[in-house]
Amino acid sequence: MSEANEKLLEMLSSLCVFRDVLSDPVVSALIKFLEHGSDDAAKIGLYCEFANRLYLTGKTDFSEYVADLVRFGDDPLLRLAAAKKPLPKVMKESADRELEILSRLASLTPESLKSGLKYSGALPEWDCSKIDLSAEFEERLSNIEKHGFGIYAKYRAFRLSDDGILPISTPDPVRLGDLIGYQREKKLIIDNTRALLDGKPAANILLTGDAGTGKSSTVKAVVNELFGEGLRILELKKEQLHRLPEVLGELNLNPLKFIIFIDDLSFTRNDDDFSALKATLEGSVSAKAKNVVIYATSNRRHLVKESFSERDGDDIHHSDTVQETVSLSERFGLRITFSRPDKATYIEIARKLLEENGVTCPPEKLEAAAERFALSRSSRSARAARQFVDSVLSGAETL
Repeated sequence: MSEANEKLLEMLSSLCVFRDVLSDPVVSALIKFLEHGSDDAAKIGLYCEFANRLYLTGKTDFSEYVADLVRFGDDPLLRLAAAKKPLPKVMKESADRELEILSRLASLTPESLKSGLKYSGALPEWDCSKIDLSAEFEERLSNIEKHGFGIYAKYRAFRLSDDGILPISTPDPVRLGDLIGYQREKKLIIDNTRALLDGKPAANILLTGDAGTGKSSTVKAVVNELFGEGLRILELKKEQLHRLPEVLGELNLNPLKFIIFIDDLSFTRNDDDFSALKATLEGSVSAKAKNVVIYATSNRRHLVKESFSERDGDDIHHSDTVQETVSLSERFGLRITFSRPDKATYIEIARKLLEENGVTCPPEKLEAAAERFALSRSSRSARAARQFVDSVLSGAETL
C-alpha cells in the first residue's frame, strides 16, 4: 500500500460526525482494498469488487457518489439544524476536519489505486470531478428546511409500511404542464401548498369529482413542481389511518413540509378509521403538526357510503349519527371539485398527448375517433383521453 493510501485509511477510521459513510457498501469495499496486504491477486479482486459496487449504483463518478453520501446523510449536525438547535463548536470543528478527509476520499483516481499492482491486463476505471464538500454541506445546513436530511433529503415520495415510512424510488413523474384544463382547481391547490411551504396557515384539501379527471395526478404534479422548495408526499391507505398520530409524531420533527395523500377515500358507517381522520382534521392536541396537510381524493362528496336502510336505522339519535358521518367532508378546510371535462377539453387533451408522442392528424378525424372511444367507455375524462392515445399508439385504434 502506498503511504498516501495508508494515511487515508488511518484518517477514515477517525470519522465521527460522518461515521455512517464507513458502512456504505461502496466505501466499505474500498476500505477492504486499502486494508489488504501485498497479495496482488487478492487486491485485484478487491479493486474490481469496489468498482462493481460503484457501477451497481448507476454511477461512474466516485466524487459525486461521495458527495451524495454527504448530501443525503443523517448526521448529528443536520439533525441539530433541523431541530433549530445551536451547533456545538467542537462538533462543527470535527465536521470541518472530516469534510477535508472525505474530499480526499472523493478525489481518489483509478491510477492512485492501481499503482503498485502487478497486472498487465485492463482494470475497470471510474470518473472523478471537482466538488467542494465543505461548501455543499454548509449550504445544506443553512437551508435545512428545503433539503431535509437522510431519506427525506434524497426522495420526494414515501409510503407507510409495517416497518415504518419508506421511500418510493420511482414516483409518478407527472408535471403540471402535462395536465390540461382545470386551471382554477390547480391554482387553489398550488396556492394552498405554497402557504404551507411559507409557514402560513394551510388547509386540508378534499378533491372530489368523477374518476379519471386528474385529481391524484394534480396532487403528485404539485409535489414534483415544489420538491426543491422542501415539499414531500406520504401516501397512506385508508386502512392505515389509525396510524396517523404515529405518522404525525415523526413528521412533526422534520424541517420539511409534507402532504399526507389519501387516494380514493370513502368509509362505511362503522369504519374504525373514520375517527382517526376526524380527530386529525379537527386538530386534536395529539394530531396537530404545523408542517403537514392532508390531501384526499374521493368520488363521493360526503365520503361515507350510506344505504337507504341506514337512513331508517333504529339509532335513538339517528339524525345526529347521519349528520356526523356525512359532514366529514366539511372538516376539510378546502373542497375542490374536478368535474368531467367538456367535449372540447377532452379532445384537446387527446390532441396534446398525441403530439407529445409524435402523432398528428386532421382535427375532424381526431375528434371523430376520440369521441367514438369516449362513447365506448361512456365517459369523457383525462384518463379516457390517455387510454385513447395509448390505443392509437398500440394500433388498436385508427385515426
